[in-house]
Order: sequence, then structure tokens, then C-alpha cells
Amino acid sequence: MAYIRLENATLDLPIYDVQGRSLKKRLASLRNRGAEISKRPDTVILRAINDLTLSIGPGDRVGLVGHNGAGKSTLLRVMAGIYPPTAGTVETQGKSVPLLDISLGMDENSTGWQNMRLRGLLLGMSDDEIKEKQGEIAAFSELGDFMDLPIRTYSTGMRVRLGFAISTAVDAQILLLDEVMGVGDASFKDKANRRLAELHERSEIVVLALHDNATIRKTCDKALWMDKGCARMFGPVEEVLRAYEASSSQPVS
Repeated sequence: MAYIRLENATLDLPIYDVQGRSLKKRLASLRNRGAEISKRPDTVILRAINDLTLSIGPGDRVGLVGHNGAGKSTLLRVMAGIYPPTAGTVETQGKSVPLLDISLGMDENSTGWQNMRLRGLLLGMSDDEIKEKQGEIAAFSELGDFMDLPIRTYSTGMRVRLGFAISTAVDAQILLLDEVMGVGDASFKDKANRRLAELHERSEIVVLALHDNATIRKTCDKALWMDKGCARMFGPVEEVLRAYEASSSQPVS
């Protein structure tokens, strides 16, 4: 049985050697928005996740909402085990597939076929599973003979399509998705959306971060409103989105 459990999870991110003027301005902006920032002689510590307790179980489809910098993408990385918590605990049960950076692990000088294996292994697929699915992955990517060429010869769109085709071929119990990825022309986007929907159906748990509330309403049954690294509200999707939208529409004093 798949689950994700966070107990008083906190994540502090150190930012070393803060000298640049533009970085100082960004940090000042974060401070003005209420982010917790502490200073050391040459280091800034940013509290990205603050004392978060949360339990997600089988069947849950959770949409993460909140303004830019609220901690949505960081929370997905904590759930994926990319960032270990500074304090508290994060416990997951089940095979987790993070679709956070679909080109992670791909090599410029390797062919499409070789990168299929590299990316597949990184996602936890076995050699046998990759071999079994490689024809379907190649067909879905629509790259044809380009699969035999190094991906340094690919356009940006071709790389994204290959990465997307590989990443969505994995059978996940827990699916973590950060934003909707641009994957080509309108016909390919329609095909990609259908493939994502099928992946959602196969997964026991789905957690996704989107700025599109309409999609969250359609695909999720729960929502988590993140604000300055904290969980401001967690519950039925419509209740959370109504509260979030009402707050977002209020004038700033």
C-alpha cells in the first residue's frame, strides 16, 4: 500500500557566498514576502519548508497550489527524496516516479536509444523492462531515425519529447509531477495529455504542482495550499481552491 507521510518536516537551504547584488535583491524580496531567512558571515539560510505534517494515502490525487516561491516544487523534491529534511521525517512506501526534470540523466553525446536506457535506469526501470518498452517509447516520441543520433543534434522540442516518452513509460505507485511540460505541437500535446491521464490512472498516488486551477479541479480530489513553506490549508479540492482564489483576489494592503 503506497503512502507519503511527513511529520514536522523542515528544510533549510544554504545559499553560500552571497555577494551578488541581484541575489541580494531577490533575498530581500523573499524576506518582504515573509520567508524565513537567517544569515551567517558568507551564507544565507532559506527555510523552504517549515514544520510540515501531512499524510497522503492510496487513491489520493493532490494538487499543490500557491504563489511562486510558496514551496510547491521544493515539497515535491522532498517527497521524492531529492532533498532530505533538515528536521522532522519524510516516509514513503511504494515506487515513486518524480517527473520534475524529464531530461535529468541524459547525455549529450549518446544516442536516443542510449539515453532511453540511461534515463530509464535512473527512474528505476530494469534492463528487461527498458528493452520491453523501447519500441513503444520510440514510437511515442515520433523521432524516427533521429533515435540513432546523439541528442546534441536534437532540437529542444525533440529532447523534451524523448524525455517525456521515457518518463511516462514507467509504472509508478507514486507519481510526482511539477507543472505541465510543453512537448511539441498541438497534436502531440493532445497525445501527451492522454498519456499523462493513463499514468495517473495507473498510479496509486498522484501529487502535482500546477498554476492551472481548472486542471487541478478536473484531475485532483484534494488540494494543498502552500504559503511561505507552510501548509496553509489541506482538504477537499473545491474547499481549498475557493479559499485560495478568494485570498488571491483580495487587494494587497
